[in-house]
Amino acid sequence: MEDRIINLESKLCLAEDLLEELNRTVWRQQEQLDHLQAQLRLLYQQMQGGAEGSAEKRDLREEIPPHY
Repeated sequence: MEDRIINLESKLCLAEDLLEELNRTVWRQQEQLDHLQAQLRLLYQQMQGGAEGSAEKRDLREEIPPHY
């Protein structure tokens, strides 16, 4: 009986460690998602702002590679 209790306590300890590691992993992934979403918002804003202002200033001759 005592061996079964010790075995259950060991399994509970391992399960708690695993749960804590999974929580840390989820937290890190959420931090990465938040960071990526902020970068995406910034890129979108730059594209929106750049698209409006660059339509007038765009010169196709400047976009031709120098070897042509």
